[in-house]
Amino acid sequence: MNPHQQQESSAQFNESGFTIIESLVAILVVSILLVAIAPVLVISTATRVQARRVELATEAAKALVNGINSKIVSDPTITVTLTADTTRKVSTSTSDYLLSSAAVPTASSSLYCFNKNGSLVNPGCTSDLFYIQAIRLAVSGSDPDKGQGYRLGIRVYRSDAQFGSLTAASSGKKAATFTGGLGDRKAPLLEMTTEIVRGQSSYSALCSRLGGCQ
Repeated sequence: MNPHQQQESSAQFNESGFTIIESLVAILVVSILLVAIAPVLVISTATRVQARRVELATEAAKALVNGINSKIVSDPTITVTLTADTTRKVSTSTSDYLLSSAAVPTASSSLYCFNKNGSLVNPGCTSDLFYIQAIRLAVSGSDPDKGQGYRLGIRVYRSDAQFGSLTAASSGKKAATFTGGLGDRKAPLLEMTTEIVRGQSSYSALCSRLGGCQ
């Protein structure tokens, strides 16, 4: 092999080695970038999933209210009974006094089921999406609507909720929309209160359920 051929061979070897080094550097740079943005991608995806859960939980709560109003589903069996004086005191201090007075469920057997196909089932069911706790407020010594109207409290839990160790949103443990993981299975996705009114409820009946109007 003459000197000219040796130079060409040496040049080709050097160029080949330099290309491998470039590839390794490029792989290293890309790996560093992926490691840097991976947490952002995980948080973004988890938050989007959790926000969708809360949105569906809101739809489930509305479906329950509509079902109770139209008598498609049964009225809640969980009842919190307060005197008018007690109701008046707590209603002036907090807007979710009904929910703050009701214990969180220890099992799913007393809860309504909202399934992925949109069906709403009376308690004693198995859900593949949400379990809904419904609490009815009764004011002792007063039945102005003859049982037709009452104040309703609702908590919506995931189907994989950890029953037996649940928390209530009123204690500051409501499931957060912003999350970097699977979300809190011990906390409700949604808490709300509303009025169930059938027929023409009177103003005095509403006042009585709220503890009296002043």
